[in-house]
Amino acid sequence: MTFGTSRRSLLLGAGAMGAAAALGLSPRRARAEGPVKGGTFRLAIADFDTAETLDPQVNESRFMMSLQYQIRNCLIEIGPGGVLVPELATGWEGNADSTVWTFKLRDGVEFHNGKTMTADDVVWSINLHRGADTISEAKSLIAQVSDVKATAPGEVTVTLAAPNAGFPSLLSLINMLIVPAEDRNFDAGIGTGGFILENYEPGVRSLVKRNPNYWKEGRAHFDAVELRAIADVNARTTALQTGQIDAMNFVDSATAGLLEAMPGVALIRTLGKQHYAFSMNCTATPFTDPQVRMAMKLAIDRQEMVDKILSGYGSIANDQPISTAYQYHNPDLEQHAYDPDKARSIFQKAGLEGATVPLHVAETPFTGATDMAQLYAEQAARAGITIEVKREPEDGYWSNIWGKTPMFATKWSGRVNEDVMLSLCYSKDSIGTWNETSWDNEAFNTALVAARGEKDETKRKELYWECQALISADGGMVAPVWADFIDATSDKVMHGEVGNDWELDGARASERWWFAA
Repeated sequence: MTFGTSRRSLLLGAGAMGAAAALGLSPRRARAEGPVKGGTFRLAIADFDTAETLDPQVNESRFMMSLQYQIRNCLIEIGPGGVLVPELATGWEGNADSTVWTFKLRDGVEFHNGKTMTADDVVWSINLHRGADTISEAKSLIAQVSDVKATAPGEVTVTLAAPNAGFPSLLSLINMLIVPAEDRNFDAGIGTGGFILENYEPGVRSLVKRNPNYWKEGRAHFDAVELRAIADVNARTTALQTGQIDAMNFVDSATAGLLEAMPGVALIRTLGKQHYAFSMNCTATPFTDPQVRMAMKLAIDRQEMVDKILSGYGSIANDQPISTAYQYHNPDLEQHAYDPDKARSIFQKAGLEGATVPLHVAETPFTGATDMAQLYAEQAARAGITIEVKREPEDGYWSNIWGKTPMFATKWSGRVNEDVMLSLCYSKDSIGTWNETSWDNEAFNTALVAARGEKDETKRKELYWECQALISADGGMVAPVWADFIDATSDKVMHGEVGNDWELDGARASERWWFAA
């Protein structure tokens, strides 16, 4: 296998010149002075599932995130730089020990069906994610809520079972969308968002039209937005080159430089919290042994991954999820280095010499996942570890492979703060939902709960540093790289500062971007 000039890069280069000549693509235009309304924004999304619904409890793909943010709002929005911005809530306040939080609601907001949003709608929407019967992906995070009440016509009070100084950030999560109370016909798409649902075909496309009564000023500039589900990166790139779409996510880092050089195309590179990884189920043989998990971490050459898989669009990671983009990143962790001799020794001591480790992959988690797995297999072979790369179907990867096989490709784009990221993906309470490795570490769980309620900044930092150290040393994730977000647009698409928690401006490109005049 080679990782230099690939067939896809050659095709892209030839296609770029041909398309530019055929279409007469002009140089990039200067940005407009301000947002301009109008036009249909066509956006290609690589991550989707044909079994998806508009139920707020289960939003597993980037397609669903983009669509939900088009038609619905949360109480709080995540702005550029991870700043919490009032959305359907105008403000919030906690009591002295951060166990009771009161949210003031925006007046006069209407759902698409004409119903005025009330505190009862907010209470019902939060309660969707509570209780034994909920299927919510946010269940483990909202489990700390002991009571939710409408305490005034425009006020909701949330009581927690334990202190959480960062609780408001949970209400910015994609699952915490506000929907009409008692209405479980979620696929009708009723919300308070800037666009009204016209059509949705899971795994194919969606179409929304601008909400003429949208309450949020300076947003929802497009007349309509069409999302197209296109898994193949070459197909997405060709669609952008030939003007069939206006923007795309999941640009292939191997061809990003060529794409950026095309006339009429703009590349958006965002440094954030995203990491590519291979995860091991800590309850499955042989990964029940923490030493075996460490051997897998030592059998990967991180710099080679940055150079050959990311083409330099990223940096070395250290098998834990808190990057420098977070407030409490731990810079003092000992960096795991490629050590095939030590990895070999661990496997021999564990009686695994000659064993084969299946690694399940698809391009669904991230473009280049298969190449990264194959390169990992080459690197591990030098440690005497045989990795068998198993290519899986793209459709259904999240529901059939992710978290259900002993080792698999994954990607995390980060979350609003350390507590959300660590609680969602590594806590005992998230096993069975988002804790993909089924990792259960008592010291970690204790430190995480303590950090959540700690108001002293120095002590909180120390606790989050401890959490990162425990994941890096004992956890089930081999995370070799931080990967930049790379999106691409036509040069007629304008935007301001973009968010760095997700691709495409925090998945809110449809609402925040506009066309040049």
